[in-house]
Amino acid sequence: MPSDGNGNGLVLTHGAGADCRSRLLTALAGALAECGFSVLRCDLPFRQKRPHGPPFPEGAARDREGLRRAVEVLRAEIPGKIFLGGHSYGGRQSTILASEDKTLVAGLLLLSYPLHPPRKPLQLRTAHFGELNTPALFVHGSRDPFGAFEEMTAALKLIPARTRLLEIAGSGHELLPRNTETDVPLRIANDFDDFVR
Repeated sequence: MPSDGNGNGLVLTHGAGADCRSRLLTALAGALAECGFSVLRCDLPFRQKRPHGPPFPEGAARDREGLRRAVEVLRAEIPGKIFLGGHSYGGRQSTILASEDKTLVAGLLLLSYPLHPPRKPLQLRTAHFGELNTPALFVHGSRDPFGAFEEMTAALKLIPARTRLLEIAGSGHELLPRNTETDVPLRIANDFDDFVR
């Protein structure tokens, strides 16, 4: 976990249908390590309890508490700033946690934030955005059915903290193209490194 890098650390977690060994998280953790971050990939409590299946809404608070514990573990090992990030559901829970505890982390890395369910653009998941005072880099595929780039741009205006939106052209919700080499993880890592400097 700790590296000889920039002294900063990042807790990184998964979406509703994956775990911390997902291709995206594994590749991104490696790219972030190249940029000097110590990365802790972790499974959310719902995934620790069940190896398959989505989270249940009533377990969301427990998942956020799991993220808090992971941040505390990393903070005990890292001298620098601590950041929090996640893919889809993991990123959504990270934003809610940061809106509830405004001093928990120095910044957020949000991969494919699930702005609304596919084909249900009126069911926005932004009620807490007005309370989010943590700087946040959002990474979004141009073909993501959980929110068009234009919808994301509008939603980020609700956040009082500094934000940036990085578009990954041609990508869907998973961000990485299937079975091909890609520079997407390094692009994300470099952009995040620049964003938090």
